[in-house]
Amino acid sequence: ELGAHWIHGPSQGNPVFQLAAKYQLLEEKDLSEENQLIETGGHVGLPSVTYTSSGVSVSHELVVEMAGLFYGLIDQTREFLHQADAPVPSVGEYLKKEISRHAAGWLEDEETRKLKLAILNSFFNVECCVSGTHSMDLVALTPFGEYTVLPGLDCTFPGGYQGLTNRIMASLPEDVIVFNKPVKTIHWNGSFREASSPGETFPVLVECEDGGRFPAHHVVVTVPLGFLKEHLDTFFEPPLPTQKAEAIRKMGFGTNNKIFLEFEEPFWEPGCRFIQVVWEDASPLHGGASELRHTWFKKLIGFFVLPAFNVSPHRSAHVLCGFIAGLESEFMETLSDEEILLSLTQVLRRVTGNAALPAPRSLLRSRWHSAPYTRGSYSYVAVGSSGADVDLLAQPLPVDGAEAQVRWCVGRLCGCSLPAVPCANPGFSLQLQVLFAGEATHRAFYSTTHGALLSGWREADRLIALWDPQGR
Repeated sequence: ELGAHWIHGPSQGNPVFQLAAKYQLLEEKDLSEENQLIETGGHVGLPSVTYTSSGVSVSHELVVEMAGLFYGLIDQTREFLHQADAPVPSVGEYLKKEISRHAAGWLEDEETRKLKLAILNSFFNVECCVSGTHSMDLVALTPFGEYTVLPGLDCTFPGGYQGLTNRIMASLPEDVIVFNKPVKTIHWNGSFREASSPGETFPVLVECEDGGRFPAHHVVVTVPLGFLKEHLDTFFEPPLPTQKAEAIRKMGFGTNNKIFLEFEEPFWEPGCRFIQVVWEDASPLHGGASELRHTWFKKLIGFFVLPAFNVSPHRSAHVLCGFIAGLESEFMETLSDEEILLSLTQVLRRVTGNAALPAPRSLLRSRWHSAPYTRGSYSYVAVGSSGADVDLLAQPLPVDGAEAQVRWCVGRLCGCSLPAVPCANPGFSLQLQVLFAGEATHRAFYSTTHGALLSGWREADRLIALWDPQGR
């Protein structure tokens, strides 16, 4: 599971949850009404145990206190939605300003106050993973509240997310999906012909890197925002309208990676679900530049304990999954497996205070920033952008059919004798040539699988309405 991990907000308003339930891919407890009604606020659950970089456990009460402060402030940031007088541009700046104000009133000794800040810094790292950003200073404050949290206790697929996509694909006709055909350019607003369809003209032509060509009436583009950012100047011909291109540049797209560690035997207690790591020299109020090679692992939020499973009749796998976001995450991608194993073995020995802790037997990690067709993980609304940019990205092309160089008839509907010619009946002109879907195009559910799914259904509905306006 190098990609999507959880169903966020598994309840009746979540189409991914509905499909997973329909295909019987979830466990009974995840389907319970009780689970569906739990309000998490979109926050990651509290750790089972918290270790510091000096090898001691932090009291659960102190962690709960700091979590209450941090997530209370996160909830406050959503109250600035649609307000013109936000106190600062970013979520991070607001959080740090409020934490500084609270810290001024702490009466404990200096060591405890430093520990509190270190715990809060760990929660900042968690929020960077949630938002898919390097720093919460990059996430815009005013539109932050547009992200909609669904009820339900986040759950996972026991058999992996792939089970869902396998079931969806199984419902499609055979050979309808073509793999290993990277697209070079989408030509639109044109007049293209194809030998296999004599007499028919198409407004769109998809040109592949291997020279393959796919003419089409419509194309739904679902590539990640990171890919669009990197290939903006070459992926569309003619180029995208200025406003849409600018929205793509302004929106945020960051990296959140996973590192899986497999152990011969668990060193954690039974029932442990999340191991938090706190670096005592860290503070959200005093961030400093440092060489990534020596500090990248400090951005790890800790490790989730995955359910043990049998890999053979004689061996069980015990796996931890660490999450890391931002520039540190991207630097991690440049390291070898051996370098990462060595670093994380040292980290785990240090924080547990067990110098003899056995090294993991194997490692697996994602590399979403390096992956050429993603260039990161998922989107966020960055400082300088807004939800309006999400809507701009989602807007089909051409923006207005009247702007098209030639208005093409879809045939079948207006009664023309030819299937596709310049049409004298503008009511049936083909205005939807290039459509956009994917998580970055959903204003309320960006960064989620259910947002991606709903955006695809949205674009399918546009085409259905075009081809069958009476809804037959």
